Amino acid sequence: MIDKNEANRSLIDKITQLEQEYNEEFSNTQKILLTTDGSITAILDVLFGKITLTTLDQHFEDADLNHAQLVNVSEGEEINFREVIMHREGKPLIYAISHIPLKRCSKEVCSDLVRADIPIGRILKNYHIESRREIKNIFIEKPNQTLKELFKTDEDMLARDYVIINNDEILMWIKEVFPISYFR
Repeated sequence: MIDKNEANRSLIDKITQLEQEYNEEFSNTQKILLTTDGSITAILDVLFGKITLTTLDQHFEDADLNHAQLVNVSEGEEINFREVIMHREGKPLIYAISHIPLKRCSKEVCSDLVRADIPIGRILKNYHIESRREIKNIFIEKPNQTLKELFKTDEDMLARDYVIINNDEILMWIKEVFPISYFR
């Protein structure tokens, strides 16, 4: 197991590497959003007032090999795919996708995921689910068509992916993305 200080150093090194590759210094807010092991929702609520979440797509699917590996389940197990945009008064802030193995969610949590536009951070808080986040990667990517339409830009995107762990099992895999010009 990696110790917390080593993991934090690794994240700082990754940010520094990206800044050098991109030839740009990221803002403190961008760095916080990319490296936090806490709730992005809580940070956005502090920065902008209570944010809103809109679900763009949500469905159940059998995990293919790639998604099974992301959440540490067997290929073919049922997972929930969720695609959302966090926004404030119609301005998109962060786009996120998640893969959640249904066998690891209580009926109540699954119900909230499916029926409501509630950020995952708030769901975890509402049900007092003790969890931790492990950031797997921080990177820059080119926007796909969905991101270009949502953010109305074709600029590069800052992104991260991480897992939320509960009872030593992966509860969720999440990827969060925002334009590189955001949160300056």
